Amino acid sequence: MRYFIGVIDHEFGGADEGEHEAIDAFNERLVAEDHFIVALGLSSPSRAVVLDNRGGAGITTPGPLLETEEFISGFWLVEVDDEATALALAAAGSKACNRRVEVRPIA
Repeated sequence: MRYFIGVIDHEFGGADEGEHEAIDAFNERLVAEDHFIVALGLSSPSRAVVLDNRGGAGITTPGPLLETEEFISGFWLVEVDDEATALALAAAGSKACNRRVEVRPIA
């Protein structure tokens, strides 16, 4: 089973040095335990562009889809045997990055 673990942030500034070290250690754990698929940080929502080309409309709108105080600033994709393992890894990831996280199964 694959799960998305999204890092929830409220201001864009990235992780501090201690958080970077904890995140690196968490990523190494994911690799060692064969859970790691990919981990990425995202740029500020202010750099987003929304495109709608349904029916060839060619609509481009600068900025994020939704204006909100909180946003996804990064994520992990993990491979696990069950939801309990995904939730345990998410708790460890939350501790490592010092942020709340959202967990969703990948359909």
